[in-house]
Amino acid sequence: MNVVRPFKSLSDLSEAGLLQGRDKAELEKVSARYAIAVTPTIAGLIDPTDPVDPIALQFVPDTAELHVTPEERADPIGDHAHSPVEGIVHRYPDRVLLKAVHVCPVYCRFCFRREMVGPQGLGTLDAAAMTAAFDYIRSHDEIWEVILTGGDPLVLSPRRLADIMGELASISHVKIIRFHTRVPVVDPQKIDAALIDALKRSGKTVYVALHANHPREMTDEARAACGRLVDAGIAMVSQSVLLKGVNDDPAVLASLMRAFVETRVKPYYLHHPDLAPGTSHFRLTIEEGQKIVAALRGRISGLCQPTYILDIPGGYGKAAIGAQPIRHMEDGCYIVSDFQGREHTYPPT
Repeated sequence: MNVVRPFKSLSDLSEAGLLQGRDKAELEKVSARYAIAVTPTIAGLIDPTDPVDPIALQFVPDTAELHVTPEERADPIGDHAHSPVEGIVHRYPDRVLLKAVHVCPVYCRFCFRREMVGPQGLGTLDAAAMTAAFDYIRSHDEIWEVILTGGDPLVLSPRRLADIMGELASISHVKIIRFHTRVPVVDPQKIDAALIDALKRSGKTVYVALHANHPREMTDEARAACGRLVDAGIAMVSQSVLLKGVNDDPAVLASLMRAFVETRVKPYYLHHPDLAPGTSHFRLTIEEGQKIVAALRGRISGLCQPTYILDIPGGYGKAAIGAQPIRHMEDGCYIVSDFQGREHTYPPT
């Protein structure tokens, strides 16, 4: 597919043959609410003749996104409740999220921040907001780790990334800087010497958390991009989301986790899908997820085992739900405990 620019509209996707058999009039309602972007790399992985192609399900708009269930919410993991200044989320004592940018090279149809990201979203922090964010980090010496997320921080230019790393370099109590990104998979050529030099500018320990959900995303080009990062001394971990129709099969998950390990990316988190608006078609029940994760035990190496987690709605943090049971109530709801031992109700989805 000879395409040099990303697909950012329904017209782009239609011209590329990626909307075959879809109701374009209904899709206009989806595109009016949620951002669209598919890189040429990802478009090249899609089989347009397969109505349930696992790559297309992740990135091509679907009319199922128009169905919003009562339990879904615009801010499903409670970012706003823990945002003391613009661009900062301080949910856990020793780490903060720094959301410098709210755009992405691709827009996942299951994104938990789908109400905040995109051209119509919260935008990129301006100079004053970035200064306030750094001042907050500087004034809280309990902050050991800064996690750059958004949006995808690696859409920023090497110059902008170097500026951010230079600021963090001056904060002595920050020891770890982590980037959450899809770029090595969706735009692998962007991982070049200039970007890597920018990531290393702080002199601190840098981690890159790679987001991929299906083994077909781990192309030779993606593996080479990860190799350039790891060879430069940047440690990598993975995060994936357990998605109905995409990777809800132990064999598919096993293949994905092996691909990570072969690429020197340590499997880290497997997320239960969050309660974002219009995403119920991606969610399994927790019991279904637990059975899939349990099936990985004995099937693949311990190096390949991710931690199955649930982000408790409302901003109460993550709970590991794979290895230990959570209580199932008579009304269909669950009782799950957060990292401080507090109990919370989770709906039967």
